[in-house]
Amino acid sequence: MNSCRIVVLISGSGSNLQALIDASKRGEIDGRIVAVISNRPGVKGLERAAASNIPAITIDHTTYPDRTSFDQALAAKIDEYAPDLVVLAGFMRILTDEFVQHYSGRMLNIHPSRLPKYQGLHTHQRAIDAGDAEHGASVHFVTAELDGGPVVLQSRLAIRAEHTPDSLAAELLPQEHRIYPLVVAWFCAGRLALTPEGVTLDGRKLDTPLQLDAL
Repeated sequence: MNSCRIVVLISGSGSNLQALIDASKRGEIDGRIVAVISNRPGVKGLERAAASNIPAITIDHTTYPDRTSFDQALAAKIDEYAPDLVVLAGFMRILTDEFVQHYSGRMLNIHPSRLPKYQGLHTHQRAIDAGDAEHGASVHFVTAELDGGPVVLQSRLAIRAEHTPDSLAAELLPQEHRIYPLVVAWFCAGRLALTPEGVTLDGRKLDTPLQLDAL
């Protein structure tokens, strides 16, 4: 795949978006971000996109009567940019099955837990409350099940007694900023794919997610 075209969807500050922009500028990703779309107006992620001369678009979900009509409008805008890959970077919307199917095999998400643990929200608090020894982040292909798609790569972070949800989140962010550009780079290089049998990297099926600390 030559110079992969990437559309990034955001809802907030866009720190993972910035990590992807920076990795692309450093030549670590054989591709470019051709558009950034937010479902919320005025968020910092849009400023990050504009600062890098990337089209920064708002499609406000609150102006649509239902989830389906929003997803249809979002897909129409995404498809104007003919992306090879759609990247969810803190995009806080549950997507319809039709939307997910439309981008099947070419949509990635990052989630702040070691999936399949703690799908959904409040992952840091839930990990602490459960008394877990470790936490982490996961990059996965998006399927119809919320945070349930096949995981490609995970990070690992020891939970200490003094951790709060906020401090855990802050300590995890640098790991997110490492694993997301790495997985996007694999996809854009044609090394990573979602097949009917599962995730493959360099043609070999991943029976378990790759671990950052083992790379």
